Amino acid sequence: MTDSTLRLPAEWEPQAAVLIAWPHAGTDWAERLATVETTYVALAAAITRFQSLIVVVADIALREHVQSQLRGAGVDPARVRFVELPYDDTWLRDSGPITLKRGDAGFQLTDFRFTGWGGKFGAEQDDALVAGLVDAGVFGQAAHQRIDWALEGGGIESDGAGSILTTWRCLVQRHPEQSREEMSTILRDSLHADRVLWLDYGYLEGDDTDAHIDTLARFAPGDRIVFQACDDPVDPHHDELQRMAAELAALRTTDGRPYRLYPLPWAKPILDEGRRLAASYANYLIVNGAVLVPAYGDRADDEAARIIGTAHPGREVVQVPCRPLIWQNGSLHCITMQLPAGMI
Repeated sequence: MTDSTLRLPAEWEPQAAVLIAWPHAGTDWAERLATVETTYVALAAAITRFQSLIVVVADIALREHVQSQLRGAGVDPARVRFVELPYDDTWLRDSGPITLKRGDAGFQLTDFRFTGWGGKFGAEQDDALVAGLVDAGVFGQAAHQRIDWALEGGGIESDGAGSILTTWRCLVQRHPEQSREEMSTILRDSLHADRVLWLDYGYLEGDDTDAHIDTLARFAPGDRIVFQACDDPVDPHHDELQRMAAELAALRTTDGRPYRLYPLPWAKPILDEGRRLAASYANYLIVNGAVLVPAYGDRADDEAARIIGTAHPGREVVQVPCRPLIWQNGSLHCITMQLPAGMI
């Protein structure tokens, strides 16, 4: 029987902490480790201004190194907790827990199978990460439910009121044998949602997640949707993102009204040895009292921050330098996972 008191909170609801895993020489960051650490330090400094941070590290040597880095950046050590666990990579939006809230008391860690984005990368340790965090006592008395179905946290958006937004391109890659109706039923049942809204269009070159929704369109308070637009008619993304914008305009809230849409500006192409990198402004992170926004060293950075701030009124807007992250095909939201208030 479905527990009607469970729901997937919206990201803008109160949080206890943000969870990250620190890059090290055994991850895919090895080639540019020092560069990407500058982003992680800036992110940690920004998060701990507003709330606690849980940092997963591979061993005690890495923990001591990170402590030194954060100390140098003036981060309050009382707001940082370390957990030592093995991991393949640092994209905790996808390997971390999707936490459901039960009324005003209790939580359920929904632990979907993580396959390295459809088998593209090794993921055995990352798939065991949630169980490892549970065993380490990070989540207190929260229940732990393992679900043997591939889903990444970056592949879904929740408005906290029963609506889930996702992309067909991603989930059909993970589950080619299942219909949209079958997948909608699984998502509704496992996430205790009322409905699933699907986008058929939208992608970014350089994104190996198969079009995660958190690079494309995000729910915001007050029936708003913030989305990545493209206003350059000669860019190869233009037609696809125009079609996605039309899909978003056609969506309706549960009471039949259109959503309030906030298109984000388009950064100029960023290339790495000829490879286009996925620089999405939609990949921002909400924390208590603030919204942390990716900055790519592009002239559109400030306008993107302004629009995101407008869509999330009452929050401070903090830009975080994310150009090093997109070298590995993700950005700010992809490396983080928020934990609801009261959970730890």
